[in-house]
Amino acid sequence: MQDPALAKAEWQPATITEIVRRTPRVTSFFLQPSKPLAYRPGQHVDIRLSAPDGYQTQRSYSIASTPEQGEIIELAIERLDDGEVSSFFHDIAIIGDEIEMRGPIGGHFIWTVEDGAPILLIGGGSGVAPLISMVRHRAAQQSLAPILLLYSARTAEELIFHDELLAFKQSGNGFDLALTLTREPNSQASDYTRRIDPPMIADMLERLPSPPKEVFVCGSNAFVTAAADALIAANIPAGIIRTERYGNASA
Repeated sequence: MQDPALAKAEWQPATITEIVRRTPRVTSFFLQPSKPLAYRPGQHVDIRLSAPDGYQTQRSYSIASTPEQGEIIELAIERLDDGEVSSFFHDIAIIGDEIEMRGPIGGHFIWTVEDGAPILLIGGGSGVAPLISMVRHRAAQQSLAPILLLYSARTAEELIFHDELLAFKQSGNGFDLALTLTREPNSQASDYTRRIDPPMIADMLERLPSPPKEVFVCGSNAFVTAAADALIAANIPAGIIRTERYGNASA
């Protein structure tokens, strides 16, 4: 059965207005839709590419920007070695190019300040994209809602939005950040150098002022499964865990 939100979404042209390198493998592409795109933090869009011979391919990407930032949306796109869509963006796309987009899509992986807090966010790699949309939304609303982001990457240079996240943490207004690296030592004693596990989740729960109202987990299939298992092992109710996965298929 087709997702009702997807059924309502129409394809529309969108123009690339800015390109910003985030990490060696992730670049942000800023798109101006031809029609206003009313979305909420955590949602995603579909991108479709069409060849002159009629061949088409598409891929879903979470929106990293937040509605308060204006009409232009940001997609943080990771280069996949055999990915058709990501290769186009990284190797061919330039400012001024027009692509097809539809959305917003997704209704379960959404958080706004009206939904309440505390919340725990857990992101792996480029899975941080919808989570930073929530963090940016919180900042734009000047909210003091307690949020803790646990962000995992292989190395420090692969931490997307690292400087921005550190600035949010240093603001001292209720946003907390914990980093864990899986392939090199972490430079901060308060952070971690291992994969997410139940003891790490227990540490996160102690850093929150009260039990989380919701937990949002985004990353690869393997990452989300491991993080969700660690949350359950730490006695987090399954009913408050929301997950968003991206598979290993080429894109």
